[in-house]
Amino acid sequence: MTNMIQALRTLNYEGTVVFWRNGRLETMKYFHAVDRGKEQERLVALNSPLREVVRNGDVVSCRYNDTQDVVFDHRPYERSFLVNFSRTLAELDDFYEFSLAGKEDVAMLPAYVIDIEPKDQFRYGRRIWVEKLQFLPLKIAVYDVSGALLEQVVFTEQHVRAALPFREARAEVGRANMLAGQAIKDGNAGVLPFTVTDSPAGFRPIYFARKTMHDSHLPVDYLLMSDGITSISVYKENKNPEMDLGLRSVGAINYYSLSLEDYQITAMGEAPPETVKSIVEGVRLNPPIVRKLQPE
Repeated sequence: MTNMIQALRTLNYEGTVVFWRNGRLETMKYFHAVDRGKEQERLVALNSPLREVVRNGDVVSCRYNDTQDVVFDHRPYERSFLVNFSRTLAELDDFYEFSLAGKEDVAMLPAYVIDIEPKDQFRYGRRIWVEKLQFLPLKIAVYDVSGALLEQVVFTEQHVRAALPFREARAEVGRANMLAGQAIKDGNAGVLPFTVTDSPAGFRPIYFARKTMHDSHLPVDYLLMSDGITSISVYKENKNPEMDLGLRSVGAINYYSLSLEDYQITAMGEAPPETVKSIVEGVRLNPPIVRKLQPE
């Protein structure tokens, strides 16, 4: 797995990848380019809606072919479109068990089959097929707590290249949905508009931002929490009677919302319902920061 994490970040590779999510299949061309420590990931849709999604470091852009509209978003830490590991394997040992499940061929390439089993009910399991020579993932599957398949990502062909070109994305012509943001190091969030107490073991805050949603101009407080593999987004926004409360599910993603004073709190992520519910119910609002005016 260590070799795979290294290969994901350092190799130039491309291929055709099929995403199966929410009962839908989508085939895209995938490109990963590296140059002097900088990474770029690119996904090009082969079927409607035609679009190109580009990740440059922690900035992600999506350009739609029909309107040429470009939407920019910010990822608080570099997250692959394929699979994420934001902590070392040693740090993940308390929450996941890694084991070699066998050997299989994927896209006519020999691969190790690695199982990632959660040690509690607050995260999903994964199986990753890792190509034997370059250690790149060829297939990733996510399973619920009963072992049922939730989603799958499969390369139908994959090639390692000496180099791949970078695609330029011009932020000045796009529509950004991000405002101020701050990375949170070592789980020390400092003073934020809200705090999550009693979250499931291993989940800690890693990024906070005040941002606008794609369908609204109102600012929303956004906190990202992660255990190193599973990420949960927590939103605090003004209460709206048209917003749904309680639990909702779309494929592997679960949402849970409740009202807290004048706000609606929502947690969403690729995690069991108990996880998002526990995090939302642990939210406590903090008093606003009053800044004293300094005499001139």
